[in-house]
Amino acid sequence: MDSQLSQPKALASRLMIAFVAIALIMAIIILGIYISRVSDPYIQEVLTLEGDLARGYEIFQLNCAGCHGQQADGSVGPSLHHVPKRKSKVRLIEQVISGKTPPMPKFQPSAQEMADLLTYLEGL
Repeated sequence: MDSQLSQPKALASRLMIAFVAIALIMAIIILGIYISRVSDPYIQEVLTLEGDLARGYEIFQLNCAGCHGQQADGSVGPSLHHVPKRKSKVRLIEQVISGKTPPMPKFQPSAQEMADLLTYLEGL
């Protein structure tokens, strides 16, 4: 009778160990992806710079307003209000420069221009 009771406990124990192992592997993968993103020299440089709000607004108007609207409230592209609450600076930079979210074109401003644009987006 004891062996019948211990089998479910052993199974539960194995499942818990497997779950913890999978969670650790996922955490390591996610951390590795984050570290590789932050180690990108362009992203590193952008993150060290102080952005200029007025210049960020100009960059937005020239490059982004056609799709995201003059007030960044959405048009063809989505509203960008409160976007820094949904995406980290690293993810915002990647979104802008990657071209991986069609129809948004690939766009890589200078590091200072990107810092300026981030400052503008943070104020929305």
